[in-house]
Amino acid sequence: MSIEAILIERSGGRCELCGSTEGLGVVAVAPSDGSAEQSVYLCTRCQGQLSDMNNLDVNHWRCLSDAMWSQVPAVQVLAWRLYDALGDFEQRDMIYLEDDVRAWAEAGAAKGSESEEDVVQRDANGTPLAEGDSVILIKDLDVKGGGFTAKRGTIVKNIRLSDDPKYIEGKINNQVIMIVAAFTKKV
Repeated sequence: MSIEAILIERSGGRCELCGSTEGLGVVAVAPSDGSAEQSVYLCTRCQGQLSDMNNLDVNHWRCLSDAMWSQVPAVQVLAWRLYDALGDFEQRDMIYLEDDVRAWAEAGAAKGSESEEDVVQRDANGTPLAEGDSVILIKDLDVKGGGFTAKRGTIVKNIRLSDDPKYIEGKINNQVIMIVAAFTKKV
């Protein structure tokens, strides 16, 4: 049985990431030995997005919330890498991976090839944030050590980026605090 036939049977004739039935093809998940276990069956849109990990369409990848629970290691690896590239580390870290599968995912992760200067903080919608931007909090945040709760809808002006892509710095109630970038929306 050919690899494509195995993948068609495994996927039910659907893209293993987004569920589309249009323009499907076999994609090896690098580093790969070319086997069906290390390949996925993807639509042309997912394939195109994977070929340019620096310009991902955040809205298209909402499908990862289902794909991340796949029992297929190659699909898990791609979901992990995509969440990593999107900067959604909270979702990425929710994916349970066996040790060997995690090593496989990390071996081809986009961030592994970036330098510290290439770290990009992104808001809840996946929009890149820059020094001096203004953001709105999208959920109430308890400020540890501050004795107050930063309320949803609070505008934080003139943010600063941190070395960790998960966090930004902002001033609320005259206190500089670290804010999870995924809990903000760019104004």
